[in-house]
Amino acid sequence: MFTGSLTADLLLGDVHSLKEKRSLVRPVVAELRRRYAVAAAEVGDTDLHRRVQVGVATVAGDAAQVGEVLDACERLLAERPELTLLSTHRQLISSDDS
Repeated sequence: MFTGSLTADLLLGDVHSLKEKRSLVRPVVAELRRRYAVAAAEVGDTDLHRRVQVGVATVAGDAAQVGEVLDACERLLAERPELTLLSTHRQLISSDDS
């Protein structure tokens, strides 16, 4: 069993309040969950208006499948016109790791 995580650092467009930020981020997180059956949440930069970190996690039987899901999630974030993907960090853990 393999567990993979992706943390994406994102810059938001013309946002002037935390309420506006939530109205942009919430649908993106919901779409990640719905389309790819992953756990997804806003995980950082919660007090900044124009920055957000979104975390995604998935579990699969092989590393390639985890990679494919995380690739698809990263593409979805990169293709959203209201977001600019600044950087990503990935982690892959095998159940054989001690």
